Amino acid sequence: MLKHINPTKTSSWKDLQAHFLEIKDKSIKDHFRNNSGRVEELSRQFNDIYLDFSKNHLTKETVGLLVKLASELSLNEAIQAMKAGEKINEREGRAVLHTALRSKEDEIRMNGQNLIPLVRKELDHVKVIANDIQSGRWIGHTGKRIKHLVNIGIGGSDLGPQMVCNALKPYWKNITPHFLSNIDASHWEEIKENIHPEETIFIIASKTFTTDETMTNAQTVRTWFLNQLGSQEALRKHFIAISTNLEEVENFGIPKENILGFWDWVGGRFSLWSSIGLSIACTIGWSNFEAILDGAREMDDHFFSEDFDKNLPVLLALISIWQVNFWGYSSKAILPYDHNLRDLPRFLQQLLMESNGKQMDRTGKRITYSTCPVLFGEPGTNGQHAFFQLLHQGTDIIPSDFIVAAVASHSQEQHHSKLLSNCFAQSEALMDGQVSDDPFRNFDGNRPSNTLVIKELLPRNLGSLIALYEHQVFVQGVVWNIYSFDQWGVELGKQLAKKINNKEASSNSSTNELLNKVQSFRS
Repeated sequence: MLKHINPTKTSSWKDLQAHFLEIKDKSIKDHFRNNSGRVEELSRQFNDIYLDFSKNHLTKETVGLLVKLASELSLNEAIQAMKAGEKINEREGRAVLHTALRSKEDEIRMNGQNLIPLVRKELDHVKVIANDIQSGRWIGHTGKRIKHLVNIGIGGSDLGPQMVCNALKPYWKNITPHFLSNIDASHWEEIKENIHPEETIFIIASKTFTTDETMTNAQTVRTWFLNQLGSQEALRKHFIAISTNLEEVENFGIPKENILGFWDWVGGRFSLWSSIGLSIACTIGWSNFEAILDGAREMDDHFFSEDFDKNLPVLLALISIWQVNFWGYSSKAILPYDHNLRDLPRFLQQLLMESNGKQMDRTGKRITYSTCPVLFGEPGTNGQHAFFQLLHQGTDIIPSDFIVAAVASHSQEQHHSKLLSNCFAQSEALMDGQVSDDPFRNFDGNRPSNTLVIKELLPRNLGSLIALYEHQVFVQGVVWNIYSFDQWGVELGKQLAKKINNKEASSNSSTNELLNKVQSFRS
């Protein structure tokens, strides 16, 4: 189990506070002027991912103190506990083993059971379905080839698969994916204009098969589909479920052979590696999906074994903790300079904020220090013409992660050269600023950022990038003494929504008046 240590009570935290006072008045430019080897000292590379964190308010000594903090908080023991399948999600009594989904180990045991055969059985099922759809062996009810796929889910059952599919658009083969998540029917109305039922597979992703938004959408799609084809039997050729509730799935009309499962030791926002990734495998082909798993596994191995001062996920997490808890920066910008990574900011919003947006520590006491920053972002260069003004001259300092591929996924070299130039120029401008006699043109600079350079946005490298941020979440949770793998905060709104939908009066006069006003507008 994870230890219950308040980080602010450790000697390492106190050392970091003293160190902060020593360097807080030095600018990032001062650090560069005083150390010609700064970039070499404050950059790391693993495989095809290079991390430059030299444009931050830190030194080699800072990194050493942060690593000391991680060690004092037993991070290595926590990593090994997760890897061994201990129930580190203590509030729900569950292990956290999404890493088992991409492992090449022959044995990972939990409660005496080897999980690897279970994982491989489900992934083999994914492989068969994906290959059948890609090859044209899986045909629709009227004999037509499948050309479209609609993934019906929400949260982790939607954001991860959608982000990966869009990130790997150059690898799409024969299938066009669509993702239905919003309970607002406008979302479905938009999708159905672009598909034909005879040529479409629908994947319903809901572990319990009771998730309100997902099942409302699924029932609407089912009704539309049956109205179009008029045959209950047609459901067998066009609907697949990813769920553990076999009875409800079969009642829906989906046969057993079209049901894939997953487990409670896989959290939704960490689930794209499981059968939840079926939409990915069907879109880009099994071999490319397998490459994603391989890249994630390589990052896992790096995380599990590398020294903390060379460990990319650990360093990324500790830098964020330094920014949040010592410099007081409460927000973070995720800036992928790649159109195909346009969904990465909102994927990371869920991954980080649903995991670490907590106010109680692991003992149940209210936390007196900050935890997860607010994440937002947009692909470059669009963001430059939207919110970068705030990044450069706003009253709050917002650290940024710039992410860019060295090799483009297209052949327009002139475009890519300008994209790279903008990416590197923005991080430099945030750090350097500009002195001007005109106060409106004066930029203070001294605004921190990391830059992640990926050799090329290949499936393997994307897998590594996602796993990098997954492990960052875990490290932050260990240091902040919180449980990263539950999300009780999302439940209250669901409960109240059901009561309101059932026409139960609210105890809140504002809610009741809003309902009355809506009714008056609709009458």
